[in-house]
Amino acid sequence: MEFSPVSEAGITKAITSEFNKFIQEYIKSDVIIIGGGPSGLMAGRQLANKNYKILIIESNNYLGGGFWIGGYLMNSLTFRSPSEKILSELEIPYKKAEEGLFTASGPAACSKLIWETNKAGARILNMTKFDDVVYRNNRVEGVVINWTPVSALPRQITCADPICLESKIVIDATGHDAFVCKSLSKRKIVTMEDFGPMDVGSSESLVVAKTGQIHPGLIITGMAVSSFYGVPRMGPTFGGMLESGKKAAEVAERVLNAYQEKTGQKVNT
Repeated sequence: MEFSPVSEAGITKAITSEFNKFIQEYIKSDVIIIGGGPSGLMAGRQLANKNYKILIIESNNYLGGGFWIGGYLMNSLTFRSPSEKILSELEIPYKKAEEGLFTASGPAACSKLIWETNKAGARILNMTKFDDVVYRNNRVEGVVINWTPVSALPRQITCADPICLESKIVIDATGHDAFVCKSLSKRKIVTMEDFGPMDVGSSESLVVAKTGQIHPGLIITGMAVSSFYGVPRMGPTFGGMLESGKKAAEVAERVLNAYQEKTGQKVNT
């Protein structure tokens, strides 16, 4: 086998030009999702399938969060009924462990959800850290970001300023850290709790029930819901994450429609 003769400069030009084009296109989005775990990916997939312009920002170089590895580094995931319906929708193979409880392979489930999110049209900016919100007109209207490696350096040896991206909605899918919520809480714009102790029986239902908009322009999903409202943690079961992401997308669509009616600004930018 002989590969095409291409220079190192040609490879670098292809990478930089394509990435620059991507950033230029996504300076403004309909929805920015902070966090590429199961709830963030699910929300992105649902909204992108409705032709909204979706950008998912992930601080790691990989997507999926704990969806890859399950509990205690054992990569069998658990799902409580009725979330197996979403597994079927995504064509993720699963097995029945007992009545109302199902298992699936972490790598298989995570890679399939990542693929489905990309296939739907959501774009992903990884190795990128959320720094702050863009806050105007008493609502969240975007995010401040920086490269994760830059942000990890001591401030004494770096002064690399962040950049801003605008959106009509931001979804906090950053898990227990709830970074976007905390950026508003520290300014006393919202009041938040911290996640409660383990109680699988109540946690998943509460997380899904409380998924929604907590401040104009900011929707919370997944374990960020737990941290914001003080809901018990759920541990290594993931049905609530997928269902919460799905509900976050439904809430976002309603908010986008209301935003369009109020401002006259077209969504699906």
